[in-house]
Amino acid sequence: MATLRFHAVKKSMAHKPISYTPKGRRSDIFGQNVFNENTMRQYLTKDAFENVINAIKDGKKIDRSVADQVASSMKDWALTKGVTHYTHWFQPLTGATAEKHDAFFETLGEGLSIEKFDGNQLVQQEPDASSFPSGGIRNTFEARGYTAWDPSSPAFIYGTTLCIPTIFVAYTGEALDYKTPLLRALNAVDKAATEVCKYFDKNIKKVTSSLGWEQEYFLIDKSLAASRPDITLTGRTLLGHAPAKGQQLDDHYFGSIPNRALNFMRDLEDECMLLGIPVKTRHNEVAPNQFELAPIFEEANLAVDHNSLLMDIMGRVASKHHFKVLLHEKPFAGINGSGKHNNWSLSTDTGVNLLKPGKTPMSNLQFLTFFVNTIKAVHDHEELLRAAIASASNDHRLGANEAPPAILSVFIGTQLTKVLDELEGVTKGKLSPEEKTELKLNVIGKIPDVLLDNTDRNRTSPFAFTGNKFEFRAVGSMANCGNPMTVLNTIVAKQLKDFKIEVDKLIDKKDLKKDEAIFNVIREYIKASKNILFEGNGYSEAWEKEAKKRGLSNNKTTPEALKAKISEKALKLFQDLDVMSEIETKARYEIEIEAYSMHIQIEGRVLGDIARNHIVPTAVKYQNVLIENVQGLKAIFEGEFKNIAKEQIGLIQAISEHIEGINTNVTKMITARKKANAIENPEEKALAYCHKVKPLFDDIRYHCDKLELLVDDEVWPLTKYRELLFTR
Repeated sequence: MATLRFHAVKKSMAHKPISYTPKGRRSDIFGQNVFNENTMRQYLTKDAFENVINAIKDGKKIDRSVADQVASSMKDWALTKGVTHYTHWFQPLTGATAEKHDAFFETLGEGLSIEKFDGNQLVQQEPDASSFPSGGIRNTFEARGYTAWDPSSPAFIYGTTLCIPTIFVAYTGEALDYKTPLLRALNAVDKAATEVCKYFDKNIKKVTSSLGWEQEYFLIDKSLAASRPDITLTGRTLLGHAPAKGQQLDDHYFGSIPNRALNFMRDLEDECMLLGIPVKTRHNEVAPNQFELAPIFEEANLAVDHNSLLMDIMGRVASKHHFKVLLHEKPFAGINGSGKHNNWSLSTDTGVNLLKPGKTPMSNLQFLTFFVNTIKAVHDHEELLRAAIASASNDHRLGANEAPPAILSVFIGTQLTKVLDELEGVTKGKLSPEEKTELKLNVIGKIPDVLLDNTDRNRTSPFAFTGNKFEFRAVGSMANCGNPMTVLNTIVAKQLKDFKIEVDKLIDKKDLKKDEAIFNVIREYIKASKNILFEGNGYSEAWEKEAKKRGLSNNKTTPEALKAKISEKALKLFQDLDVMSEIETKARYEIEIEAYSMHIQIEGRVLGDIARNHIVPTAVKYQNVLIENVQGLKAIFEGEFKNIAKEQIGLIQAISEHIEGINTNVTKMITARKKANAIENPEEKALAYCHKVKPLFDDIRYHCDKLELLVDDEVWPLTKYRELLFTR
């Protein structure tokens, strides 16, 4: 009788590329389903339009009367597109997005009805907050929470629903989402960077943080994925022997995109265009069935919303094409995992990228200011930055000799390293005329020749400068970008504030000119942050030893990494910059540490179930076939059967050993899990799951994967790697 695996394989082979008709020219359909500036000009009065634009650009509060106008216009626009419901779309601390749909429909009595949507419904909604993680901010019986409209991220239509991006806060006002702290962090870096920019250009009034994410993912045939309980319940394969051919030939990377995958991508990209997500790049990644999608850079808050929305859309579009999208950082052992590189920069309202060198000494001094301050921020807060990307799933990827290691370091390239070395060597204090000439002509003046595309693509670096931006490469593919972006913008804001204080002090107390004061502080920062700079192989053992000498952290697991979030230094940082209160910061730590334990707990239960209820019974059945074979040989050959049945007997013995290994280790794992569950302290529980439960996964997997090689392929119950990874 055919197993579920063979039914799934047969069904997957019948899946042909789904025909797809483009919805139109990309430039024509871009933003059609977004209540963007162009749409607002058509539907809003002049006063209402200006009110909303001022709220977006300057953070000014929108009057309720204007909110009524905006709501009415949104409704009228949405109705023309067949929309029936609206929702406050938000990003709670679950890692997924959330929405509750309400109809525009209202009854008037006497059989009459209308479509209604007013300013109160636009600005605020009251979802039940009791089932969302709060980290102890409120008790379960205190269910009230509020979503509040974020005008800086435009409303959009998905399906028949008008989606309004919102923040999510508790009844007592604390943030329960990723967006609220991010908005505060962006405000902090705007203020700090604008003040520093005024050293160079008094006309600058605003600095915007930009983000360009690169989303890596796997596409697996939906039928094959459904045949694997581990993929269904945990998003990754908990067992499975490596195929004979994996990624060792490097023949998938940038290769021709398979037709099924290409049609999925075209469909997905059109959906993105309608929703104003400016996706631009697509290609095959290193591993088989692995791909990447990347957009044009956007303002960070909008980019985070777009990435969260994209992850929702990917799953829905994939289902139409008989695919399942795997966003787990490491869905297959021995195969490259997936990241989400966060390309970050700062730009002024005058159109200047602060991390791009200019053509004059002054613009290059401005570039150096933001370049060196960012490096110093990472140096001073590397442990917190590592905590921002910590998760049970990303632990599988970081340091796995395919992705950045768990040690945070900054790569800037040999040429920029040389420039910083030269700058560091200039005499401290007031500059002589010769040194000023040296600074302006021979050091800063050479940067334009060096910078554009001057850095190698060091894929072992977690945080690399890539010409006109920093690339935070260690962010995991499942992550909400809001978390790392909140931390990065906060630490840079803190660093820029400190920088301005030091520069002003030098100008006031030592009577230095502005340029000389800026340069003196920059030089000291270069010296102070040298330990974070690393140009070599981040995968090597030598780097681990060297990093330890330099005093850099190497937190390889989430429980170890997350501690940095509740250090006195981190609590003060977030509180001083009004990004998160101490209560909010500690709540997030509690949520993330508990989430870690729950993820490992779920994986352990799934693995134990598969091992004992799928693998062991299959191995026993096959063993019985071998035993019958040996008994038959004995009946025929009597005394000679031991020689003739030597291989079969060896197989029977090996299978027994692996079955015993599975049962022993599953029992150990269950015992360890029970002990962990009995621990009340969340941090101690997470450490128990990390060090006592999780290591047993490898032991169980070892025996299961060995059985996969011994048991008849015809009866093996789980879809194998070779079938999962080579869908065409």
